[in-house]
Amino acid sequence: MTDIAIHIKDLNLYYTKFHAVKDVNIDFKSNQITALIGPSGCGKSTLLRTLNRINDTIEGVRITGDVVINGYNIYAEGADVDRIRRNVGMVFQRPNPFPLSVYDNVAFGLQINRIVKSKSETDQIVKESLEDVELWNDLKDKLKSNALSLSLEQQQRLCIARVVAVKPQVILLDEPCSSLDPMATAHIEELMQELKEKYTIVIVTHNMQQAARISKETGYMLLGKLIEFDKTEKIFTNPSQKETEDYVSGRFG
Repeated sequence: MTDIAIHIKDLNLYYTKFHAVKDVNIDFKSNQITALIGPSGCGKSTLLRTLNRINDTIEGVRITGDVVINGYNIYAEGADVDRIRRNVGMVFQRPNPFPLSVYDNVAFGLQINRIVKSKSETDQIVKESLEDVELWNDLKDKLKSNALSLSLEQQQRLCIARVVAVKPQVILLDEPCSSLDPMATAHIEELMQELKEKYTIVIVTHNMQQAARISKETGYMLLGKLIEFDKTEKIFTNPSQKETEDYVSGRFG
């Protein structure tokens, strides 16, 4: 049986009085890609952001329930938020490289978390991280170039390199291909398939074809509730719930 990397139990999230995530129970398995799908505003991105406590930065947010990542309850009293965000990296819809050099982007997390002790160690991790996202050959002579000068696909790969540099346990991707063309999207999907060998990956996507192509399991959310969670093939060909069938067949959403 595949190990469970993330165990979510009775999770609820409120934006002041608005109940955005409702009684969610779900397990994400290690070293596979799991997709969350559903219409806009259904709570899938909010759920994703509970996994590295990024919702903590929003005023009025209240969360109940448990999120256990590799045995560590990230909402337990006294939980180390810096450790959580180091272990659970996040990649957003639009590439968001810092207005720094390619090198400094990848090294950023290493330096602020004081993970490295020497320039040579930093150099090695930057090289390995760029190799992991298949950018090293393209950028090894452009490490001092401003990251904002790269193509959108390269910028998104660089953002993923910045995440993997600190050796997280989990990578969260929130619509990572929404600003990319079909060719670049295919390249990022190939990259995700390679990265799952090392990381547990959870992706939120509006692109149902993408979920079908790359994920092993899929959860369908509606109005803050997890309506159905199963093998991706079953979700798209023989869902158990009518709401899921209406969505994946295009009758709703």
